[in-house]
Amino acid sequence: MGSTGTESAAGVADAEDERRNVSDAAGVLLLAACAAWSLITAAAHGGRPEGILLAVLAVTAGYASGRIFGALLPVAAPAVGALLGVGFAIAAPHAMPGPQPLAPLGHSGAVAALLTLSSGAACCAAWAARGPAPQFALRLSVPGIAGVAAALGSMTGLVASIGVLLYSLTADRTRHRARVLTVFALVATLVTAATWAMAGNVTPGAPSALLEDQLGGHRVLLWRDALTLAREHPALGAGPGLFGELSPVAAQSLLPDGKPHSAPLQQAAEQGLIGLALLTAVFCWFLHALRRTQRPTPIALTAGAALTALAVIASVGDALSFTAVTAGAGMLAGIATARPLWDGEGPGGQHPRNRAESSR
Repeated sequence: MGSTGTESAAGVADAEDERRNVSDAAGVLLLAACAAWSLITAAAHGGRPEGILLAVLAVTAGYASGRIFGALLPVAAPAVGALLGVGFAIAAPHAMPGPQPLAPLGHSGAVAALLTLSSGAACCAAWAARGPAPQFALRLSVPGIAGVAAALGSMTGLVASIGVLLYSLTADRTRHRARVLTVFALVATLVTAATWAMAGNVTPGAPSALLEDQLGGHRVLLWRDALTLAREHPALGAGPGLFGELSPVAAQSLLPDGKPHSAPLQQAAEQGLIGLALLTAVFCWFLHALRRTQRPTPIALTAGAALTALAVIASVGDALSFTAVTAGAGMLAGIATARPLWDGEGPGGQHPRNRAESSR
């Protein structure tokens, strides 16, 4: 009986390994498709695909680094990543040469995204740590990150950081991570749909006016230009990097940055519906990889919450245009899907051969 049980557990683990390899291969193909499609659309319209290619490279490098360092240093890697994210967030408003875009646009999306990813990394490190003292210290760093957000004037980063922490504290009560990850995907979809509704001016008058006041009228006008371009060029888009030249609102801005400040709308405007589908597929692949990871469920769901918050921020702001953000997202996903070189982890940890059930 004991031998049969061991063989059964080994069979489950082998099946999980095979599915994980398939998931990794799918991710590689998706990222390659994103790069290839940017080159195709650039060739069709004379666009500039360098930004997309750099973002794909950053995600790939971040994910690979996260898998490596997450396996070697399951606690130190996310902790150091959180510290680096805070450093980049502090430097973001001063890192770009030349005049800075005016508020409420500027680098606010990048700052919020970096601080959100940092909070997720710190919480993942806490779940991987052994002993209550390091866990408490790592979780205590998240209010500090929220304080940095407040000091930088990023209310979005403040709310998102505290939200990730509060959710992470309850993530160990979840036994079926697939359901929660599905909810995360629905949240990102609803926010994207609301953004498109705002751009299409189809939302009711009072709610639309309230949201426009919060987001800024200039941002909404940029969204409408992006939606117009997407309707005019649904297949191939207007060309990567060309939104700033084709948008009347962007051309009239005092300090234009050439971005519509919404990643889904930018993809649709510059690379058509296929480009938008590829961006969506990469996010869904991240969530699927978190569902399949053999790391404890609290780590997978904490990373999923941070990445979903990033998707929300990117839907209404210019976050994914910054290499530090795309690399950070890939690194967090890589750390959360890495397999540590030893079996034991912090509270909630399981032997790798007994984690298949928690991923369902």
